[in-house]
Amino acid sequence: MAAPVPLPFAVSERSTIGIEWEVALVDADSGDLRQAAQTILQAVRAEDGSDHPNISQELLLNTIEVQSGKCRTVAEAAADLQVALDQVRRVAEPLRIELMGSGTHPFAHWATQKVTDKQRYATLIDRTQWWGRQMLIYGVHVHVGIEDRAKVLPLSRAMLTVFGTIQSLSASSPFWAGADTGYASNRALIFQQLPTAGLPPQFDQWSQLEQYVGDMVHTGVIDQVDEVRWDIRPSPRFGTLEMRIADGAANLLEVTAISALTHCFVEHFSELLDRGEPLPTLQPWFVQENKWRSARYGMDAILITDAAGDEELVTDSVTRWLEVLAPVAERLGCGAELEQVRTILRRGASYQRQRAVARRNAGDLGAVVRALVEEFRAGRPL
Repeated sequence: MAAPVPLPFAVSERSTIGIEWEVALVDADSGDLRQAAQTILQAVRAEDGSDHPNISQELLLNTIEVQSGKCRTVAEAAADLQVALDQVRRVAEPLRIELMGSGTHPFAHWATQKVTDKQRYATLIDRTQWWGRQMLIYGVHVHVGIEDRAKVLPLSRAMLTVFGTIQSLSASSPFWAGADTGYASNRALIFQQLPTAGLPPQFDQWSQLEQYVGDMVHTGVIDQVDEVRWDIRPSPRFGTLEMRIADGAANLLEVTAISALTHCFVEHFSELLDRGEPLPTLQPWFVQENKWRSARYGMDAILITDAAGDEELVTDSVTRWLEVLAPVAERLGCGAELEQVRTILRRGASYQRQRAVARRNAGDLGAVVRALVEEFRAGRPL
């Protein structure tokens, strides 16, 4: 057995929030992806040449990521994201580049995308080959501050019980390379093909996580802990639990709604811990099944809700949770954003709206891209 890698957990204030949103760069005329991230990042650098603190590169040159700082509320994080997006747009518009949010691009092909010139990405592609090149996907990551390391793993296990709810609401990747996959979130199943990606192990002790990282480093699978790409992962450097469940969002309203729901779930389970109440858990095989069901059926998924194997339609689960979490949202200052989840229930998740546009336009996926661009500009579902 390899030596464990010590993972000191940064001091963090409880239930602070940070949001990362991966955004696609699309050609204003053709709707195809543009390999322009480096040009945009260069243009938004500070006068001293330093990188922008809230705009960064990603694996592919068709992508930029906008990030909030460490914030008290979802609204504060959203304001950070909007400022960053405005700066990107000022550079992108003269280049005839539009911004688009989705879990995948409806018709672009992975084989024509260029990888960012950075050693960590070159190493990833060299190791993972065909599957690594397939990662033409976009997500939203939500960090929630955890004030005590002892809470991190119990909260991670509890969040796996609501994984399918978040994935269903955020599902926005029905199309892949010009075809309808039949899935609500094709991104979810593509991403888990990478080594160390997918659902996390349900560790009981922090020492088990340190042993896992030690084993992975010793055997050359990873060089550092942030190369563990689980859907829910501790982030020791920031003192957070990071939820990487959600598909890329089509607009800022959906980013804030999904983030508020995630924020409230973590705080709700944290409060249960404080009261000494047991947190919900699911057998790993039920968690795996829920991930598949929500990826396949989205808002029509019937999810397994408890260890006894009881089941519930995801829309019923969402409605029930909104009532349970309303007082939590008020305490966190995100009541309005949590209520916006009901907008998704009324208008449909992004994958549903994308398919509706395709049906209305005789299967033209260019029309889907145009609709996604319009939604991104509007900041809300259309």
